[in-house]
Amino acid sequence: MAEQGPMAIAMRLRNQLQSVYKLDPLRNEEEVKLKIKDLNEHIVCYLCAGYFIDATTITECLHTFCKSCIVKYLQTSKYCPMCNIKIHETQPLLNLKLDRVMQDIVYKLVPGLQESEDKRIKEFYQSRGLERVIQPAGDDAMPDATGLPYTSFDHSKAHFYRYDEQVSLCLERLSRSLCAVLSERK
Repeated sequence: MAEQGPMAIAMRLRNQLQSVYKLDPLRNEEEVKLKIKDLNEHIVCYLCAGYFIDATTITECLHTFCKSCIVKYLQTSKYCPMCNIKIHETQPLLNLKLDRVMQDIVYKLVPGLQESEDKRIKEFYQSRGLERVIQPAGDDAMPDATGLPYTSFDHSKAHFYRYDEQVSLCLERLSRSLCAVLSERK
């Protein structure tokens, strides 16, 4: 599979939208609706076929996977599972980076995923009688056992903007009560 950078993926999405909706969503102010299945190939882990959880990107080729999936995979391989590029000769975990922007996109596109994951994590700790330690996100964040920073970042309050005008994306998820109010107005 050919390498695809973030800009190539964005342009491919744009072209898909143009072909399906006969409009350019980057220049048009109209609301564009598309099915989640049309985006699945960009937000589903190649290794587990589920939506990204703790999205983690290989810095060498920019392919993204669930953190647990790619860490487990790299216990037995030094190569990207998608493009087969060598990640690192001896320590492939050094070339992994948590992708908070991708994780936020997944959480906002897939209804209930973040709440489900938060509930699953809480139940995990409770069932073992453990207290969950939340590490602050930022430059002073300590890494976990895999060498990656803790992922307790509060995705629900984050906003991400780019000022270089290459890609601008703002997704907001409406609460069910607000959706009901808005649908009543129509």
